[in-house]
Amino acid sequence: MGILDLFLQSSSVPLLGALVVLLLVYFVSSTRFSSQGEGKEPPGPRPIPVLGNLLQLDLKRPYITLLKLSKKYGSVFTVYLGPQKVVVLAGYKTVKEALMNCADEFGERHPILIAQEDNQGHGIIWSNGDSWRDMRRFTMTNLRDFGMGRKACEDKIIEECGYLVEVFKNFKGEPFDTTQSVNCSVSNIICSIVYGSRFEYNDPKFTSMVDNTNRRIKLLGSLSIQMYNLFPWIGMCVANRREIQKITTSFKLENTVIFRRLKETLDPHMCRGLVDAFLVRKQSLEDSGNTNSHFHDENLMMTVQNLFIAGTETTSTTLRWGLLLMAKYPKMQDQVQEEISRVIGSRQVQVDDRKNLHFTDAIIHETQRLANVNPMSGPHRTSQDVMFQGFFIKKGTIVYPLLTSVLYDESEWEKPYSFHPAHFLDKDGKFLKRDAFMPFSAGRRICPGESLARMELFIFFTTLLQRFRFTPPPGVSEDDLDLTPYVGFTLSPSPHKLCAVSLM
Repeated sequence: MGILDLFLQSSSVPLLGALVVLLLVYFVSSTRFSSQGEGKEPPGPRPIPVLGNLLQLDLKRPYITLLKLSKKYGSVFTVYLGPQKVVVLAGYKTVKEALMNCADEFGERHPILIAQEDNQGHGIIWSNGDSWRDMRRFTMTNLRDFGMGRKACEDKIIEECGYLVEVFKNFKGEPFDTTQSVNCSVSNIICSIVYGSRFEYNDPKFTSMVDNTNRRIKLLGSLSIQMYNLFPWIGMCVANRREIQKITTSFKLENTVIFRRLKETLDPHMCRGLVDAFLVRKQSLEDSGNTNSHFHDENLMMTVQNLFIAGTETTSTTLRWGLLLMAKYPKMQDQVQEEISRVIGSRQVQVDDRKNLHFTDAIIHETQRLANVNPMSGPHRTSQDVMFQGFFIKKGTIVYPLLTSVLYDESEWEKPYSFHPAHFLDKDGKFLKRDAFMPFSAGRRICPGESLARMELFIFFTTLLQRFRFTPPPGVSEDDLDLTPYVGFTLSPSPHKLCAVSLM
């Protein structure tokens, strides 16, 4: 009963008073609230006034409860998150049909309240309409122009790997927390594309932005922020909301300084990164008298923030999961390192090596599947009334494509809840693509940096396994390494330390 914990742990008189009122509503609620809606709407558990189905959910891990509910109510069902009616899509076939075959109908984003306060409809993650289309098109074009999926980007990743290897070596095999060094290394890739340059790991402004990004992701998934998104009137009592606002302000101040410096040294004929390209486009539109353009300062700030967060957190978290799993399963680490030694030896890893590193590639993909970093995707919204799998879903309905149910679909994966790299290997031990592998979502809202993330994960993971043996700290066995995720807006490894023993 996570919602009860929130109130009971609070010293706030208003929140405790609200608890009493809500409990009274719970006990006197009328049975007139139907779980079936108007007959053709998706079924679901019976809601109660005000709270909806919140008392039936594990709010610390809602994706688990929703997965269980899909077993009872089917692949398309309704839940009420407080006053919000939500349609949940579960299973590979259902999620694929909605996001790819019905991309227009399910393609809008539902901006959660805390995000809406921050971005005001700007950027690329939480926006909709013409602004979203213009920003996404511009972002995709410039990510490619500045190296995503190309040799230039591969060279940047390889260079950054060198810096990360040196950081790991400096610990001389002693236990350390990989979080900040991995976060900084991965973040520098998106920084080089966005700003045109990387940062030193000891730059306090850079490490502050990276650490704040990590903290922000954790806060967004906190119980108090979930409740604030549903019941805005508790806002004054939510300390996490104030901390998120403080982090947002800090990020904007740091980037205002960066933007000013880039603008002062801007050469329209030689753009260094995405920010330069945006400033050139903005100036060109202003010079032509276009006053209705979406290329304005607010969209630049939010697009950069979106890219910085998305380009740092999910990839670095997945990489940290991969290192933890290698320490947890040393025999699999043996197989990875034997394959790397046999195929590559001591030379630098290249993207082209992927086609010959079948087991290593399978390990990376299975890490992404099992880690399930983004279990609920971002909430979508229907752009029009739609009939879907025999159910009527009204325009404006919030929709959750439950990515957990895709990555753990029992009809698609032989051992969905186990770390089983054979999911991605054929009978001859060759890498095998799987249609139900959907960690980046799908359709119109698929992660724009998918190809970049795939390149980063391969080069970083393979290079680190080529150079180091990862083990638990002394006195800790493999069995003691905990794979229970820390739940924020994404799922990251619980706090831990590893030893990186140099092999070269």
